[in-house]
Amino acid sequence: MNSHLSAKRTAPPVTFERIGRWAAAVTAAACLTGCVTSTVQEIREAATGMNDGESVVVLGRQKRPNSGETEIDFIACVNSRMGRGADQIKVIDEETFRDALFPWFEPRTAPVNTSDLPELMAQPALAERLNELGLRYMVWIDGSTNRTDSAGSMTCSLTTAGAGCFGFLSWENDSSYEASIWDVRNGNAVGKVSSDAVGTSYMPAIVIPVPIIARVQKSACTSLANQLKSFLLNG
Repeated sequence: MNSHLSAKRTAPPVTFERIGRWAAAVTAAACLTGCVTSTVQEIREAATGMNDGESVVVLGRQKRPNSGETEIDFIACVNSRMGRGADQIKVIDEETFRDALFPWFEPRTAPVNTSDLPELMAQPALAERLNELGLRYMVWIDGSTNRTDSAGSMTCSLTTAGAGCFGFLSWENDSSYEASIWDVRNGNAVGKVSSDAVGTSYMPAIVIPVPIIARVQKSACTSLANQLKSFLLNG
């Protein structure tokens, strides 16, 4: 008499650890950037161009809110992107510029608009220092990134069996920035460049929240920096 042994495969138990690994795999495989729409505009008031050895400084408006760390990061982002690539421009970082031109551009004494510059530039000592820096253009950036809308809900709980979140969230951010450009050598405003970006982020959660973030501010930074380079070099 023959006996037959049969083995039955059973699926591994579903644990929160396995669910977490599954969610991580989904997160890695999914497009983790939400949809962003960006627009760039420019207004030219005079011709532009740059020679070897000339530089640019990008400054933030002095009337920043106390919670303006994001705006400081935005200025640093524009500085970085203008200073690299095939059409890179020599950019003086904001801190170095303010130290070199102390006390004229300290937060409490710095001009707020390009219209304040003619009187300031008439000072011989300041003009001499600007010449030493090889500074050709000053760029003032004003703007912010704000959350304009949000919807949905999410609940999270912790039990003896484990923890988990369930729900769906979405929110919309709007980045709007304008750069005013001053020609230091010729002593006049040459134009403005603006960058606007709008995007919606999502966070679905079935046990593990999976954020799908719209990089709105990054998009606005990249668009503004690229347009500024084009404006200054190809004017």
